[in-house]
Amino acid sequence: MAHRKGEKEALRRQREEREAKARADQQRKRLVGFGAAGAIAVAALVIVFLLAGGGGGGGAEAGGGFFPEGGDVAEQKVFDLEEAANTAGCELESAKGSGVATHTTSLDEKVKYKTNPPTTGRHYEIPAEDGVYGANAPPDEALVHALEHGRVIVWVKPSVPEAVRATIRALSDEDEGFQTLLVRRKGMPYAVAATAWNRDPLPGGTGRTLGCDQWTPEAVDALRAFRDEHRSNGPEPVP
Repeated sequence: MAHRKGEKEALRRQREEREAKARADQQRKRLVGFGAAGAIAVAALVIVFLLAGGGGGGGAEAGGGFFPEGGDVAEQKVFDLEEAANTAGCELESAKGSGVATHTTSLDEKVKYKTNPPTTGRHYEIPAEDGVYGANAPPDEALVHALEHGRVIVWVKPSVPEAVRATIRALSDEDEGFQTLLVRRKGMPYAVAATAWNRDPLPGGTGRTLGCDQWTPEAVDALRAFRDEHRSNGPEPVP
């Protein structure tokens, strides 16, 4: 058991090193590209997206709101995803993926997804940005595009207590919310869920869901393990 835990911790450190490198590369590209016409065009598209309602009228929240700051999380004890999910009383589900690089061009065009919350499928051409979304969540079509880019989304029902929402915020903040979105979602069958879109097998990949009917303290490790297992593994990985 100790050997297995050591292997999990080594894998986690390797993932953290890759993620730190990806963050540094992303920042370097930003600094280089800000003066280029291509970056200006991308910025213009993002503005159009937000004005059209893709950011829910306000984009990612700077802080507070539905996911308040000030929470805290315990040190991780369980690193294996299946073990962590079982301990927390959560379920792991997989679904055959579809819709890689298949875009809608208008937010008025709604897509009927096979799972709730969604994991794969046709999606809006501009992805939702990483961040914290309370009342102003992007539409599913933009969120699914974020999943395609290797993001992990944590979805939380409004009925979940504020203290738990603060804990989930602290969990995201512990690694600066890297490639993670927190989203308030009313109409789903779970109290808390996490989703990802894996690239394998081709061509459509696999949709992944961690669904927790009830919140327990052990769900923190389940969310951590899910995030570390699936982040940066989308069909179109984007730093």
